[in-house]
Amino acid sequence: MLNFDFYSPARIVFGKGTEREIGRLLKPHAQKLLLHYGGGSIKKSGLYDRVAASLREAGIGFVELGGVKPNPRLSLVHEGIELCKKEKVDLILAVGGGSAIDSAKAIAMGVYYEGDVWEVYEQGKEIERALPVATILTIPAAGSESSGDTVITNEEKQLKYGYGSPHLRPLLSIINPELFYTLPKNQVANGVADMMSHVFERYFTNTTHTDLTDGLCETVLNTIMKNAPKALNEPENYEAWCEIGFGGTVAHNDLVGMGREQDWACHGMEHELSAIYDVAHGAGLAVLTPAWMQYVCKENLDMFVQFAVNVMGVQGSFREPESIVREGIDRLKTFYRVMGLPATLSELGIGTDRLEEMAKKCTGFAFGAEQPIGGFRKLYWQDVLAIYRAAQ
Repeated sequence: MLNFDFYSPARIVFGKGTEREIGRLLKPHAQKLLLHYGGGSIKKSGLYDRVAASLREAGIGFVELGGVKPNPRLSLVHEGIELCKKEKVDLILAVGGGSAIDSAKAIAMGVYYEGDVWEVYEQGKEIERALPVATILTIPAAGSESSGDTVITNEEKQLKYGYGSPHLRPLLSIINPELFYTLPKNQVANGVADMMSHVFERYFTNTTHTDLTDGLCETVLNTIMKNAPKALNEPENYEAWCEIGFGGTVAHNDLVGMGREQDWACHGMEHELSAIYDVAHGAGLAVLTPAWMQYVCKENLDMFVQFAVNVMGVQGSFREPESIVREGIDRLKTFYRVMGLPATLSELGIGTDRLEEMAKKCTGFAFGAEQPIGGFRKLYWQDVLAIYRAAQ
């Protein structure tokens, strides 16, 4: 096990009706805030009215900025930064899924950054402060409600970059599983694939003596996979949504990755798909993850045998480890199919014409400074291209 420093201060307020408490909870922290959200769904559902009433009752003023899209855009972040400066807000409340929360985090650090906030993403500059962010989660997926991470798409450059800082961990997050009841099935499936990938990126490691976090990873994966079909087919199954909602938070608050080298190659490869083709992040991960597994599994076959047995329930002779691993990967593919997720890049509308371009951008080769991605196995652009082709 490696040395680590675990700090996860985000307060999680979980359960039925908790969004009605947002005014009381934020009263000690804000006099005026930016209410940041996506499309019109929070108004159609009545959530906007409940949140606005709670804020007004607590005497908290607010301005609002909607319009967040999946793969949140830099242009809206710029608009939000200017609005926060003009209105002198002291907190940002994101109501939505990972896209709204990531956009809020970008705005929060952009308010204090001298220059274009895109430089922080592009150059990995260290920030010294950010506006506090609170969230009301409406889509369990990204885990952004408890993480210090944010991902933004520069639509002009067709680039999608992530950034992380302790300053970006939310002050508090509301998780009411009842808010997930009306999610379309494709969003449920994409969210499940995303949160599972957050565990995979930490689980597959060459670090040894990690029994505790191995077990945590496996439990989170098993819990999500057990309850996801229930939520998909019984949209008002509160208990199933509780397991998934909390599972998505634990998957990405860093706990399950402590003391182990992490990978993150699949996320890096998928960001290229989202940046150019604007595909759903979870759908892209569902396509790339099995292809990545098949490409790298021989690097540490024992790790993949453990996955196949402890997570996918494969039984067989340990004298035939490759057979066990193949069956484990096939069962993961089947699970994704049951959830209605795509299996190939072609199903996402992605052809072969830009695969090499994406592979070279993914590793930095296109910019003259290649840095291989991944911790489990280092992947250069030729490796990434091979995985893209295998997923085609």
